[in-house]
Amino acid sequence: MTAPNTALTITGLLETSLYVDDMARAVLFYEQVLHLPCMQRGEVLSVFDAGRQGVLLLFKRGASKADRPNSHGVVPGHDGSGPLHMAFAIPAESYQPWLRHLQTEGVPFRGEMTWPAGGRSLYFEDPDGHLLEFATPGLWPNY
Repeated sequence: MTAPNTALTITGLLETSLYVDDMARAVLFYEQVLHLPCMQRGEVLSVFDAGRQGVLLLFKRGASKADRPNSHGVVPGHDGSGPLHMAFAIPAESYQPWLRHLQTEGVPFRGEMTWPAGGRSLYFEDPDGHLLEFATPGLWPNY
């Protein structure tokens, strides 16, 4: 194993992608239920500000398989299937308000977890069956 090169630094996870069947339904959920600001809206791709410089990309399932060349370069094709998982970071004091909000909105609830370091996780589903999580600090050593 080679010694770490300080020039090879990763500063965070920038984008997370989910693949959806009905873009309009998904955009409505992420905008109105989860209150994420939509930065770009389209039939194949919609983009949301997920906080802390994080971006949530919603792709129409099956519509992003081909490479997409343009005048700036090429975005390689990709796709996903089945229920995927992602977690949103929330402050500890937001846990109960989010739980009540999701219940009020009728969002399918999947479970809760209290982690050994004190963090809590709230698991629920989006309209495409993806497993989403709200996680408070204390989940991981770096969070």
